[in-house]
Amino acid sequence: MLKIYNTLTHKKEEFQPLEPGKIRMYVCGLTTYDYSHIGHARMLVAFDVIVRYLRNSGYEVTYVRNITDVDDKIIQRANENKEPFSDLTERFITLMHEDEKALNITKPDQEPRATGHIDEIIKIIETLIAKDFAYVADNGDVYYAVKQFKGYGKLSRKNPEELLAGARIDIEKSKRDPRDFTLWKKAKENEPGWDSPWGFGRPGWHVECSAMSSCCLGEAFDIHGGGSDLMFPHHENEIAQSEAASGKTFVQTWMHNGPVRVDDEKMSKSLDNFFTIRDVMLKYPAEVIRYFLLSSQYRSAINYSEENLQTAYSALERFYNALKGFDLGQGVAPENSDSLDYEKRFHEAMDDDFNTPEAIGVLFELVREINRVRDNDVEQAQNLVALLKKLAGILGILEMSAEDFLREGGDDVDATHVESLITQRKQAREDKNWALADQIRDELAALNVVLEDKDGVTSWRIERA
Repeated sequence: MLKIYNTLTHKKEEFQPLEPGKIRMYVCGLTTYDYSHIGHARMLVAFDVIVRYLRNSGYEVTYVRNITDVDDKIIQRANENKEPFSDLTERFITLMHEDEKALNITKPDQEPRATGHIDEIIKIIETLIAKDFAYVADNGDVYYAVKQFKGYGKLSRKNPEELLAGARIDIEKSKRDPRDFTLWKKAKENEPGWDSPWGFGRPGWHVECSAMSSCCLGEAFDIHGGGSDLMFPHHENEIAQSEAASGKTFVQTWMHNGPVRVDDEKMSKSLDNFFTIRDVMLKYPAEVIRYFLLSSQYRSAINYSEENLQTAYSALERFYNALKGFDLGQGVAPENSDSLDYEKRFHEAMDDDFNTPEAIGVLFELVREINRVRDNDVEQAQNLVALLKKLAGILGILEMSAEDFLREGGDDVDATHVESLITQRKQAREDKNWALADQIRDELAALNVVLEDKDGVTSWRIERA
């Protein structure tokens, strides 16, 4: 039985979808004004694995992940660049998709953009005003009246009265209550906007997700996910807007991935410890990043460091070395008691709130068994390799050939030249010209090429510094 930690109830719960066999899932995506960073990668990988596993478990999943393509940061960056905001967002959406492809992220079924749902946003705001959950202020903005929603704070466990007591005197005098938040902003000079019943303007960030999720999945759905930093105020405000407008429970299960810390500090541009996905991919294969992010359970904080990335690389190297020499398109996952036990324990780990570290531990046990039997029972080893590939595929890893992975990082190495030197070394060894053979090995070592001789066959890989 699948159990998921529900942020709303603060406990693991047996998961039962609203509609048997079907799951509707919405995840807050990126605000596209800059390169995607390693924190974004944490969210992308975490929910990608969750969707993969749910589908592998037989559920029909409708996965929606939005794009925020208009907000204050986007407008500010576009003005700084002296370009239309839409040009800025299109450029970074394209780059985001390139990063996702490198990380082996499955495309969502729907990827709504805020600017494509202005009519739905306006309709929600009109409904909230009609139900007295929102009001038009003197400055032309529309605000949500937090005091009117009795359940405010139930997700983040924040007391509304304490929020009021702790709120600073708001600069905007048009608000009735310092806790009230913007649903519609009156456009300033040279800002993008749309016509509305309250004048030319644009939506607030929170209401964009209420509109996109309900448009794609309905007024009530199964799972809403995102980074833990979005729990308050963004997701709290989504609940307030959506439930006030529809009168229904907005989401059954709330899921939040933990943050990425850098050398045990919060990742921040101000601390100069901010890494984009592209920064990291200059030093490590994308699969190393994915594995590193899976090495910690999705709800926990994870520490980004060179040491932890190198550990992730070494782990993948061990996996791919086990796969080396096998035909990855052959073999059938065995169904004897031992093999079924591997699969059973893998699924038990994943059914326990998607515990990827424990699931990976099962894969390492498979590797040990493959290495144990590979020399005396090739057929059994081949079938265990098939099982390893099957289970690893659910996590989105081990999908390269062993040779390609083990040779990554050697961008300056000409594979044809390496193969030629290996052929020359083989001839030198046959001629018993040990000095030349050693000279060629040294020449290859200078290129970080490591040779491995076995059963008269020489293979090679790149050794990372």
